[in-house]
Amino acid sequence: MEFLYKYAWIVPFFPFSASVPIGLGSFFFPGATKSLRRTWALISIFLLSVAMFLSFNLFLQQITGGPIHRYFWSWIINKKFSLELGYLIDPLTSIMLVLVTTVGTMVMIYSDNYMSHDKTYVKFFAYLNFFNASMLGLVISPNLLQIYIFWELVGISSYLLIGFWFTRPSAANACQKAFITNRVGDFGLLLGILGFYWVTGSFEFQYLSEKLNELITVGGVDSFFVTSCTFLLFSGPVAKSAQFPLHVWLPDAMEGPTPISALIHAATMVAAGVFLVIRLFPLFRALPLVMNLMSWIGGITALLGATMALAQKDLKRGLAYSTMSQLGYMMLALGIDSYRIALFHLITHAYSKALLFLGSGSVIHSMEPIVGYCPGKSQNMALMGGLRKYMPITGITFLLGTLSLSGIPPFACFWSKDQILSDSKSYSPIFGGITWFTAGLTAFYMFRMYLLTFEGDFRINLVNLYDNHIILYSTSMWGEEESTILSRTRVDFISTQITGKNNSFSKEAFQISNKMEECSKKNRGLVVTYPFFHKGYFAYPKESGKAMLLPLVVLGIFTLFVGLIGVPFFRGQINYEILSQWFTSSMNRFDENHPKNSYESFTEAIPSVGIAFPGILIAYGLYRPIHFLSQGVHPRTMKIILDQSINILYNWAYHRAYIDIYYDIILTRGVRRLAEKSNSFDQWAIDGIPNGLGILGLFVGEGMRCLGGGRISSYIFVYLLCILISTLIYYYSF
Repeated sequence: MEFLYKYAWIVPFFPFSASVPIGLGSFFFPGATKSLRRTWALISIFLLSVAMFLSFNLFLQQITGGPIHRYFWSWIINKKFSLELGYLIDPLTSIMLVLVTTVGTMVMIYSDNYMSHDKTYVKFFAYLNFFNASMLGLVISPNLLQIYIFWELVGISSYLLIGFWFTRPSAANACQKAFITNRVGDFGLLLGILGFYWVTGSFEFQYLSEKLNELITVGGVDSFFVTSCTFLLFSGPVAKSAQFPLHVWLPDAMEGPTPISALIHAATMVAAGVFLVIRLFPLFRALPLVMNLMSWIGGITALLGATMALAQKDLKRGLAYSTMSQLGYMMLALGIDSYRIALFHLITHAYSKALLFLGSGSVIHSMEPIVGYCPGKSQNMALMGGLRKYMPITGITFLLGTLSLSGIPPFACFWSKDQILSDSKSYSPIFGGITWFTAGLTAFYMFRMYLLTFEGDFRINLVNLYDNHIILYSTSMWGEEESTILSRTRVDFISTQITGKNNSFSKEAFQISNKMEECSKKNRGLVVTYPFFHKGYFAYPKESGKAMLLPLVVLGIFTLFVGLIGVPFFRGQINYEILSQWFTSSMNRFDENHPKNSYESFTEAIPSVGIAFPGILIAYGLYRPIHFLSQGVHPRTMKIILDQSINILYNWAYHRAYIDIYYDIILTRGVRRLAEKSNSFDQWAIDGIPNGLGILGLFVGEGMRCLGGGRISSYIFVYLLCILISTLIYYYSF
């Protein structure tokens, strides 16, 4: 096994070795590279799968008692200064390697089908491999300097992926917003790293923590300076993990392709901030003030994200705010010293949220041929409904993720969230109230999304139910929205040709259907791709392909069983819990409050499940399936979204708690006004004084040139004029 540890550095090298040739090939040989697009995709999936296999091997070595392995290469050597690069393999590293590679592999398999229409398909896989390599490099980093290098590479790759469809103004603005917001946190992180190096003389995790604790004990360092450096260091995770007040970039980042939302904003990039806090937890733990701030930021973020998810119409934005809320749970758990539970929730949430995002991508993929390539329509839950009948596998897997995130046993997030609720209640009644109330809100908004999307009737067809024409929206990837109007006669003709007079598909019908589907894939938006089947005049979605369903099924299995790693169960005569065997139990002050066996786990879980059920029932009461067609309700009088009954809460959620508005007024407009005033000061003062002196010198010079022309008559005229002026002054003075 020494061989495995010695070459563990090769894990991030596998996706990197795919990213470089794809990127260089796209730049120097674009035609040849595009012609081999599927080959490059298969190579990328294969290499990341190999990295996943090695990660599982390292993981098995660690959980069976393998040693912690550190390896360093000298980079810069000096008498008073040295820098080293290397890698670190310990239980935390092995878990994160498995997490990143498994979710990354599933996302790549999914992307092969989801992005098949895109002309920049090859470039997408180059960016995706680059991101995976950066994230894996961050995970195995043994010191703060190397973490910062890969931290910035993760930021660059996320910028490229969020703005992948950069010709859409919203996507271009979103990637810039994410980049600038993260720069605020990253600058603080850099200052914190330099401050701790100045204090301890090292970037290495273990030595840094031990040296700092020693200096604090003997009073050898200024407490204010150390606390300030820790605050700065913590600002990096605050931005990267979308914690209040630097959370504003995460919802807008949904402008990127949906596979990116699953990879970056569920399992990896946003988890990097939590990972860094866990890695440096002995350092943070030595400063109670920072721990208290961490818990409050986590609690506020959890509650804020849950309230803003309540009335979102966009499916992906609702999941984005849910991610923000769950990351707040993790940060709160770290702040109250529940190190192991925060990591546990990081694992369970990653698989559950990746499943939900990929499920939403499957829904969007099936809606686009009907409503057009327009996020305002294809992601709008108000236009969905009843999709479970047409997309059963997507509906079932999405329901699994919904149940998990809502905290319903035996799904993954139930086990971790239940322990966070218990620990927060033991730590403080305030934090207990925040986490329990947020748990109820989570169950409400998750089932709201599920019911609006998958239950009831398909609502897009109700819009034109009583019209004489069917309007089929068609939006090109980058162009303006267009609409195709089909008359009833034309619809009848198409429906008859496809289904046949006896409602059975004929050979000609399949040919027509295939041609229509081929046309739709080229134009991305022609509704008649997915024909009207047996439903009369209307278009209906269909289930996604097998390449997209396979990752959903695999992640659904993970969502069912991954929570068992943190569940106590009997092994012989002792209670055995897998996570407790990996990490030092003294890191968690609430271990004595945790259940000691499976029976206690289920009995103590009753209150946390009880808080979820009211949220589910309220969601069902407000958004229960209403079969409009069977009731004969006129579409102009129906109200699909009933959030208008609580306008204050709806406006709070819809306007993102008004935080973006405040940022726009205070920061964006304030900086713009400051820039305008600075520009005016620069023009009229900084440049104005030299320009004024120059103009004055010009006039004086011109005047002297005229006076010194050598003409006696001019001299006499000036002489007499001066005498006249002097005489007048003398006369009127006396």
